[in-house]
Amino acid sequence: MIADPVALTARQIWIRLLLYPSHTLPTAAAPVLLGVGLALRDHIFAPLPILIAFLASWLIHVGGVFNDNYELLRRHPDVSEHPELLQALQIGTLTFTGLRGAIGVCFLLAALTGPYLLSIGGSAAIVIGIIGMASGYFYAGGAQPYVKHGLADPIFLAMFGVVAVAGSYYIQWAAWHSTASHGLDALLQMPREIFVIGLPVGALVTNVMLIDDIRDRHFDAAKGWHTFAVRFGLSGIRGEYLTLTALAYLMPLGCWLWLDFSAWILLPLLTAPLAYKVARAVCTHDQTKDLIMMSPMASYLSLIYSALMAVSVAIPVH
Repeated sequence: MIADPVALTARQIWIRLLLYPSHTLPTAAAPVLLGVGLALRDHIFAPLPILIAFLASWLIHVGGVFNDNYELLRRHPDVSEHPELLQALQIGTLTFTGLRGAIGVCFLLAALTGPYLLSIGGSAAIVIGIIGMASGYFYAGGAQPYVKHGLADPIFLAMFGVVAVAGSYYIQWAAWHSTASHGLDALLQMPREIFVIGLPVGALVTNVMLIDDIRDRHFDAAKGWHTFAVRFGLSGIRGEYLTLTALAYLMPLGCWLWLDFSAWILLPLLTAPLAYKVARAVCTHDQTKDLIMMSPMASYLSLIYSALMAVSVAIPVH
């Protein structure tokens, strides 16, 4: 992103700028890890189903990222948000055909896991997958992308904090309980806390997007996107960032006090120094050169936090 775009090879374009593994992998894995921890707690860990489900969710996530860049280049070629990609299009290192193909391959490969997941989780598994695909595609795609209307923040919080965690737990729960024929009613049989415990993870993943929104607020305004940063400025989005961070670090205490989790649920608070480092940068800087490393750092924060929470819920309490 800082390097001279002419010097970037096709491999660098696709991996460093489009696939962006330091961004996409941690945020996709974070809710799944928590789902694994909850399954271990309840003695229903199912390695193959959760691995297939994770691959499907990551492919959907990557397909959404590819689509975001495709729509940016197609709809707003005059907005130099990613000059390296514009330069790559000009010299032929990147093509619209190639981007469309990559989007299609990601969603197709994710869809190919459908029959297997259907055989385990029934219609509920397919509904969860469709919701994931829709959220990935319509972020920037379709006639009315939801990011344009400032809806990305709550949708990300719900997708990564509720749907992804509950879906990860559900596919393992279904594998042990043979609920494929029960349809959506099977979801209602799961423990209620499954739909709440992931909110801190969703908050931290949403914060990754907010850092990007701070950096890109001028570009987003030019595109007509009404992100929180565009609507309420730096003070507004920094307030949102700190609110979500507070949610992430207060909720373990609430889970301990009111949801009958053991004191181990406080384990994710060990990540507070890293959270403070990122939050301080967010509240101090607003330029790409100063925040460029904060997005992957925030991604890894969400992953480490989720891993510690997964361990905390999986530890047996006697």
